[in-house]
Formats: sequence, structure tokens, C-alpha cells
Amino acid sequence: MNIDVTTPGLLFPAITLLLLAYTNRFLGLATLIRNLHTAYKTNPDTTILSQIDNLRHRVILIRNMQALGILSLLLCVLCMFLLFAGHAELGKYVFGISLVLLMVSLGLSFREIHISVNALNLHLKDLEKNDS
Repeated sequence: MNIDVTTPGLLFPAITLLLLAYTNRFLGLATLIRNLHTAYKTNPDTTILSQIDNLRHRVILIRNMQALGILSLLLCVLCMFLLFAGHAELGKYVFGISLVLLMVSLGLSFREIHISVNALNLHLKDLEKNDS
């Protein structure tokens, strides 16, 4: 397989958009955690603590997603440099590692969304119990 400098460059927009989406999710969760913290200080409730614990787990996942996405982008840049410097074989391996890191990041994103949906379903189930 031949690879040139433009091949890893194709990932730049995708990785950048992913990092932006991850950052937006992180900021949304940070705001929610701060609001729940304030609510807990006002009215201590074990439900709020369990929600904060769930959010803490999700924030850790997002941190790892971001870290892997950044490493993937860094390796894309390194790959481009290696290709530019004439080290095509090494550049292929670095690009492959970059793709693997991106896939792991996306897998963590899938897991975080799964946890988020489960938390929302529990929240809605609680609402359904109150309507009965």
C-alpha cells in the first residue's frame, strides 16, 4: 500500500470535529455536575450522589476519549513528518497506530453514550413511577 503525506491529512478534519464534540460533552457534564453539587449542598439526597457518581465515570471516559483523540492527531502529524522525511515504512506504522487510537477513542465514546442513555432511562423510569 502506498501512502503519501495527504493520506493522514484526511483525518485532520474528522479528529478535530471529534475533539470538539468531546469537549462539548465534557463542558455539558461539568455544568451538570456543578448544578447537582449545589443542589446537594442545599438538599442532601442520595439520588443526587448517585447521579454525580455516574457523571464522574462519564467525565473520566470523556477525558480518556480526548486523550486518545489527541494522541491520534499527534501521530497523524508525526506520520506526515516521517513521510515528508522519506521514511515511508515507519510512517505507515505510525499511521496505523493513529487509526487504532482513533478507533479506541470512538469505542469509549460509544460506551459513554451507552451509559448516558441508561442514566436517562433510569431518570425517566422514576418519572413514570411518580405518574402512576
